[in-house]
Amino acid sequence: MEIALVILLVVGIFIVRSIKVVPQQNAWVIERLGKYHGSLTPGLNFLVPFIDRVAYKHSLKEIPLDVPSQVCITRDNTQLQVDGILYFQVTDPMRASYGSSNYIVAVTQLAQTSLRSVIGKLELDKTFEERDIINAQVVAAIDEAALNWGVKVLRYEIKDLTPPKEILHAMQSQITAEREKRALIAASEGRKQEQINIATGEREAFIARSEGEKQAAINNAQGEASAITAVAEANAKAIEVVAAAIRQPGGEQAVQLKVAEKAVEAYSRVASDATTTLIVPSNMTEVSTLIASAMKMVQSSKA
Repeated sequence: MEIALVILLVVGIFIVRSIKVVPQQNAWVIERLGKYHGSLTPGLNFLVPFIDRVAYKHSLKEIPLDVPSQVCITRDNTQLQVDGILYFQVTDPMRASYGSSNYIVAVTQLAQTSLRSVIGKLELDKTFEERDIINAQVVAAIDEAALNWGVKVLRYEIKDLTPPKEILHAMQSQITAEREKRALIAASEGRKQEQINIATGEREAFIARSEGEKQAAINNAQGEASAITAVAEANAKAIEVVAAAIRQPGGEQAVQLKVAEKAVEAYSRVASDATTTLIVPSNMTEVSTLIASAMKMVQSSKA
């Protein structure tokens, strides 16, 4: 009975040591008699008991690593407190086991030294503007060395860049000055545009007024021309009527009578004006003859 129990116990130990179940996204490194033998993939795996052993266990997931904050000096001798985070993944379990005694510490130290080297080549203003370039250069520097450790560096992100308080105050003053400058420029541009709009409006209004005055003058001229034409046409028609009347019987006598009346009226007006000096014609018989003729014509016309 005791022998059976011992046999069962030995069989159980053999089974436990020979069967290994590896979780997903994990890799286990196997050593046979102290030498690297292979890596177990996820799922059910079988080992030789007491000969094979699991030496290292690695996670193949992406691992975020918080890089400790450190002080870096820029090209213009300004100190910066830099804090970042590194993302990496184990790609070769064998190299991750034997390439470095502690690949996490190695990657962390390399990230810090690479970051100091990259920031040391840049001026203070560039460090804030070119974070993507800094991240890419740090990843390139780490990834080249991390190949021997079986690690693939995926990306590096700067979480915070903190300059000294004096630099922060100077930067804030510069930002305030820039904003005030932009505000003044915007205000001056607004005033300039306002003056341009006013001048444009006045010019358009002047052009509109001048066009109106021009059209009014044209209309007046056309009206006056039409009036003169109408008067001339009326005079022409009157002259035609008079001429036609003269050609009728008795027309010449009517004209002579009209002339005599006008002459008598003219002499009457001149004689009635006290301030006017009357000049009597030398041949008064002509005047009397004219008047006598006119009177005869009047009498004959009345008859």
